[in-house]
Amino acid sequence: MAEIRRSDIHKPKKKRKRIIRWFMLPLLLVLVSVVAYGAHLYSQAETVMKDSYQPVDRDSKRASVNPFEENISVLFIGVDDSSKRKFDSNSRTDALMLATFNKDEKSVKLLSIPRDSYVYIPDKGFYDKINHAHAYGGVEYTLETVENLLDIPVDYYVKMNFDAFIDVVDALNGIEVDVPYTFTEQDSRDRAGAITLEEGVQTLNGEEALALARTRKLDNDIERGKRQQEIIKAVIKKAANVKSLTNYTSVIEAIGSNMTTDLRFEEMTSFIDYAVAGTKMNSETLNLEGADSRINGVYYYQLDEVALEETKTKLQKHLGLTSETDLVTEPETDNSTVTDAGAESSPSY
Repeated sequence: MAEIRRSDIHKPKKKRKRIIRWFMLPLLLVLVSVVAYGAHLYSQAETVMKDSYQPVDRDSKRASVNPFEENISVLFIGVDDSSKRKFDSNSRTDALMLATFNKDEKSVKLLSIPRDSYVYIPDKGFYDKINHAHAYGGVEYTLETVENLLDIPVDYYVKMNFDAFIDVVDALNGIEVDVPYTFTEQDSRDRAGAITLEEGVQTLNGEEALALARTRKLDNDIERGKRQQEIIKAVIKKAANVKSLTNYTSVIEAIGSNMTTDLRFEEMTSFIDYAVAGTKMNSETLNLEGADSRINGVYYYQLDEVALEETKTKLQKHLGLTSETDLVTEPETDNSTVTDAGAESSPSY
């Protein structure tokens, strides 16, 4: 049986009273790989990526993986911080997306995890919103929580803020997306009504793409997750063409200053195969079904257990986890059990 890792228990982090919703770029690794393969930029990219390398002190849930030869999983963690907010390490996650990569198929599955999902947080021993795991114990707690939820090992993580997203989209000279409806949203500097987008297919710059990815005024987190997945696809399509990169230096600098990861630079280059696949790449977007609920007067997104099991099976098969020893094993938890997280200094809602 694979060893189950446990992070050291951390004290709950300082509460934050304000939620700033933003979008991360889960497949930035693809872009990094393309940029890194430019000979004249390789050395610069390698230096920047070394500065971003921050491994997490935790035991592996399965034997070490080789991203050049094996199927792997990467958790992309979007936190609601930026240079304007002084990169507050106590922030909650505003976006979580798990990507599984199948090496033989050259395929990717993207799973959006709603930020208000009511889940068990192993290192705290109670249920709470999944976005609170980061406030309790940073990347370590977030990884443990996602692994427990999905019953698969998370091999790597990439943590980003929205400064990087804006810079990358602008360096791509924008991305083409279909805006589902007309809306007005604040910009990255929190200026209300600064961005107005009309319904229809159009090319968006970084600020506009961020506004589309963060808004949920006219729908909900589930629909927002779907929009984010479509934006990701648009970025992949544009980034797959190296000629579309007009400002290599700004892209690399944005990545280095606004991202941390436990992927080494040489491991990032393994994603070049997916970048080369480009528009022919087999990608599937997944979402977690559920329903709105209130527990002790607090809003949560209650996951549908049957649909969750189906999603687990898809991810496990995509990673090639066919034996019990390959899978993550955790004590069984029941999402219908109500435990008052507020008694444990839960972050403010």
